[in-house]
Amino acid sequence: MELILRRLYIIRPIMPNQEMLYHVAGRVATITLNRPDKLNAWTVVMEAEVRAAIEDAEKDENVRVIVLTGAGRGFCAGADMSLLSTVAEKGLDEARRAQAVQAISEGSESARADFRKKYSYFPAVAKPVIAGINGPVVGLGLVIALYCDLRFASDAARFGTAFAQRGLIAEYGMAWMLPRLVGHANSLDLLFTARMIDAAEALRMGLVNQIYPHEVFRESVQKYAMDLAANVSPRSLQVIKRQVYEAMFQTLAESFESSEREMLASLRSDDFKEGVAHFIEKRAPAFTGR
Repeated sequence: MELILRRLYIIRPIMPNQEMLYHVAGRVATITLNRPDKLNAWTVVMEAEVRAAIEDAEKDENVRVIVLTGAGRGFCAGADMSLLSTVAEKGLDEARRAQAVQAISEGSESARADFRKKYSYFPAVAKPVIAGINGPVVGLGLVIALYCDLRFASDAARFGTAFAQRGLIAEYGMAWMLPRLVGHANSLDLLFTARMIDAAEALRMGLVNQIYPHEVFRESVQKYAMDLAANVSPRSLQVIKRQVYEAMFQTLAESFESSEREMLASLRSDDFKEGVAHFIEKRAPAFTGR
């Protein structure tokens, strides 16, 4: 499987990248945080590059699923400590000057304001975004993983909030997102103590969807993503994702009425016709996303 995936990979830079890698294979775009010597600690350079890569993948008609993962033995160790040190010593303005990069957009104007913030734009991306958590994920790294649609973990992964141990708070909307995944009590436990938990505990809490053995982790995540890209209607994926995130702000009646409108639209779509046809004809689907 690993050999097949390597042969399929197409590496194509979308900008002069410094801190991430971008691959497309089997209609899956893989974005890899690439500071392995620093456990992929987050910087403003990485932030801009990842945002640009996601926008590129969203626009690419050959991409149907996006995977975000880390190089080396970690997913993301949180904000780079050199930046935090500069903030502590010289203040936030000096830190921003020290790592200034070109500003990125706040996101599509068509997305609701909740999903147009610094990291909360992931739910507004029209395609599924999967976090492939290959190792430790801490602090800001965990925030980013929470905003992904699905989270798959290596059995070597470790998870921690870290904020309270740095004199910080639940950053970037984590106090809103984390309880929706693991519940009120588990969220306060993880945020209060900043303790590290293993992948098994993360799975029990509902923080991750699945655990894979570390030695086959990357292949397993790619297999899941490629299956999603090949066998499911991309139009359905886009609509369902929007429905689920919009429902967080809707009453049951509003969600029900929205689903009726979407059902009527789906019955007129090419993907619906193909979904019926490939089932009856007992063949692989050829969805177009229309």
